Amino acid sequence: MISVSITLEQLITAIHKLQPEERTQVAKALIQAGLSSELTALIQKLYSVPPVDDMSDKGIMAEIRTVRRQPR
Repeated sequence: MISVSITLEQLITAIHKLQPEERTQVAKALIQAGLSSELTALIQKLYSVPPVDDMSDKGIMAEIRTVRRQPR
């Protein structure tokens, strides 16, 4: 594989020159990269929390409600 260093401005200029289908591919790759980093952060956060051995259904439902209220 060949590596080439370019500035962000050069990258943006190159993307503007792409055909619509190619820009769609770039957008999908960026979304995948963003989702991957979010998933990695979530997994790291989950591993940093000690396990809970005895949680009731009521406690689980309270956690679900809390998570659903958090901004995405």
